[in-house]
Amino acid sequence: MNKYSLCKTSIGLLALLLPLGVAQAARMSAAEHKRSDARITADYKADEAGCKAQSGNAKDICLQEAKARRTVAHAELQHSYSGKARDWTRLQVAKAESAYAVAKERCDDKAGQAKDVCVEEAKAVETKALAEARMNKRIEAARSDAASDKNDAGYKLATEKCESQAGDAKSACIAQAKARFGKS
Repeated sequence: MNKYSLCKTSIGLLALLLPLGVAQAARMSAAEHKRSDARITADYKADEAGCKAQSGNAKDICLQEAKARRTVAHAELQHSYSGKARDWTRLQVAKAESAYAVAKERCDDKAGQAKDVCVEEAKAVETKALAEARMNKRIEAARSDAASDKNDAGYKLATEKCESQAGDAKSACIAQAKARFGKS
């Protein structure tokens, strides 16, 4: 095993925690959310207790992995509960930050240049994942803006068509356009 193999293993862990696809969240009830939250807390306590038998950096790594699983599980739970794009972005950020914390802790077993390289590799993976989360956030904002622009253009066209009518027909046409495009 060469001096960079453990660091490569850490980077592999980072890659596993950072899926690139956007999963559609399945909505859950408040009761399911509460049960899942309690399960996450119980799992964390069990993981934490399992780490107590270890010592040194192995114990620190174990504890950091338990914290990472808990953080990511809570973010996944929130996204599953709300289904909002904002919570998906928060989930991606939680995965990136948690994976970095674990990888950095694994790097503590190294010394000198090997440790520096390990930390820099972990930081690079985190930076890339955070950049992708920000990019997806911007894409979602652009989609929202585009939908709003399309809606405004549709409303403008509908009211323009109403201009050829007169009296009550024109008023009814405009009212119908307002209702159709959510204008007040």
